[in-house]
Amino acid sequence: MITRLLVANRGEIARRVIATCRALGVATVAVHSDADADAPFVAEADLAVRLPGNAPAETYLRVDLILDAARRTGADAVHPGYGFLAENAEFAAAVTDAGLTWVGPPAKAIAAMGDKVAAKALLADAGLPMLPTWTDPDEITDFPVLVKASAGGGGRGMRIVADPAGLAEAVASARREATAAFGDGTVFVERYVERGRHVEVQVFGDTHGAVVALGERDCSIQRRHQKIVEEAPAVLPDGVRQRLHAAAVAAARAVGYVGAGTVEFLLAPDGRFFFLEMNTRLQVEHPVTEAVTGLDLVRLQLLVAEGQPLPLAAAPPPDGHAVEVRLCAEDPARDHRPATGVLHRFAVPQVAGEFAPTKGLRLDSGVADGSTVGVHYDSMLAKLVAWAPTRAEATRLLAGALARAELHGVTTNRDLLVRVLRSPAFGAAEVDTGFLDRHPDVFAPLLPPDELPLAALAAALASAAARRATAPVLAGLPSGWRNVPSFPQVIRYAGPGGDEIEVRYRLDRAGALADHSVSSAVTLVQAAPDRVVLDVDGVRRAYSVHRVGSQVFVDGPDGAASLTELPRFPLPTAELAAGSLLAPLPGAVARVHVEVGQRVAAGDLLLTLEAMKLEHPVLAPADGVVAELPVPAGGQVDTGAVLAVVTTPEETTS
Repeated sequence: MITRLLVANRGEIARRVIATCRALGVATVAVHSDADADAPFVAEADLAVRLPGNAPAETYLRVDLILDAARRTGADAVHPGYGFLAENAEFAAAVTDAGLTWVGPPAKAIAAMGDKVAAKALLADAGLPMLPTWTDPDEITDFPVLVKASAGGGGRGMRIVADPAGLAEAVASARREATAAFGDGTVFVERYVERGRHVEVQVFGDTHGAVVALGERDCSIQRRHQKIVEEAPAVLPDGVRQRLHAAAVAAARAVGYVGAGTVEFLLAPDGRFFFLEMNTRLQVEHPVTEAVTGLDLVRLQLLVAEGQPLPLAAAPPPDGHAVEVRLCAEDPARDHRPATGVLHRFAVPQVAGEFAPTKGLRLDSGVADGSTVGVHYDSMLAKLVAWAPTRAEATRLLAGALARAELHGVTTNRDLLVRVLRSPAFGAAEVDTGFLDRHPDVFAPLLPPDELPLAALAAALASAAARRATAPVLAGLPSGWRNVPSFPQVIRYAGPGGDEIEVRYRLDRAGALADHSVSSAVTLVQAAPDRVVLDVDGVRRAYSVHRVGSQVFVDGPDGAASLTELPRFPLPTAELAAGSLLAPLPGAVARVHVEVGQRVAAGDLLLTLEAMKLEHPVLAPADGVVAELPVPAGGQVDTGAVLAVVTTPEETTS
């Protein structure tokens, strides 16, 4: 039996595995980079070993260091989690060769499914339906197509190409991203199906020859080919479910599969489905399957790894419905690019449990209050899962809790997720992989623009209450009060998009709001340092206020706002050259595609910035000439650094 398990991963999946091990009485070992030294998963493990450095290639992808950590701590088993080395056949073989128990499928099965092109050929012989696939881009004649990484998943390296003109750059970019994520830049191309749905089947096999399908999941709603909303069971046409499950079991049997795996399919609008790939690991979205089956999939992984038979011959019928969202550090003001910073507060209401099958709300997070979100790893902060008897109830529960969560310090995709869950199309199960492209309204912030001044007023009143509470003298007088009314109090904030918001207000001797800059009829009901209650046009509205330095986070009944109080007398700053393009987040310049003096057109690719395992293109904002390229390829930059300067004809002649 397994007595001490090393988790060769980080973040929420490391915490997830540790939680089940604790319930089973199995001791745990964490490995961590320098950036993760204070992460929750490290504190929760019984033992922890440092992997010097931060980049995945020098830490979580180092087989030798991980095996050495297992030896030094007396671990007798290794769980790879997902991502990093989870689908690396050489790692699986090295673990077993070291005399350790590998909590995953055999290395041979990983290798068979790890080469996506070879896997398609193998499973086509097993009878699974396939899309047209090419390994030589010159042979493609049928567009649109999808470029994919052969060695990994998670949306890394995927590119949709509409016509031949964009194929070469898409293949080159996909290869670079796949190399950075998986250490293997091999890619292939398959036919892209419009309005297809991403439906996958959870399979489980044991060493005694049993293979079962534990239900399916719909993972169609994706951002940049990465899943952001998943649900179980999928809403499927009659007869499709049984055929999907049978095909998934056939795929698992064809490779002698053992342990947890996922067979992914593309479901076309006409009801036909096609094999996409098999992920030889536990999936990020496994909690929705756990919610509707009541099974702990990590526990099953450990039992199977120990050589025990699966404790079930078939999947239990799904109980209710579960929906999961991936909460990620993203900046909506910058096209939802990954964001970094310190998470000052991370609080989700109504959570019934964590890291285990739970009725109601389940939270699997990799972060806590005070966590630092850096540039080295994936931007996912947590998964929030809702279970309820029906799909509509689960969706409503999840959207409500997510909307009321206090997420302070790092911008997230929370508003996007809530908008998706509350959209009529999602409610009607009208989903496919192009959902976000066809519903741009879901990118609107939850807080209506005309309510931002109210949030700013609440922030100003809370700050005034905090100052009065700590005032050494005259603390009982309202802030700014004068015996003869004069000028109002004035506070300026930078809003969520950087726009300036000016708040003007005056309090009378009794502390009532005598004057203000908000267009509505507003009465002050209560003002405390962390809570402000306003009566707005006869409706009472409560705002929670959390201040960290000059940042003020306001959570109201209709949404949240992050504000930055601006100084009354700002210091002079250096003026940027006209046409400067700034880094949206810290990272490294992966490639520079132009030269100083080169003429460019609006939209031309100038350089690519690599951060948080993704490539971010930097495009020319207008026709002009490249005047400066201050950072060479490979150079590290911080947020706001000048990446390039493009001068327009007007700027050149002025």
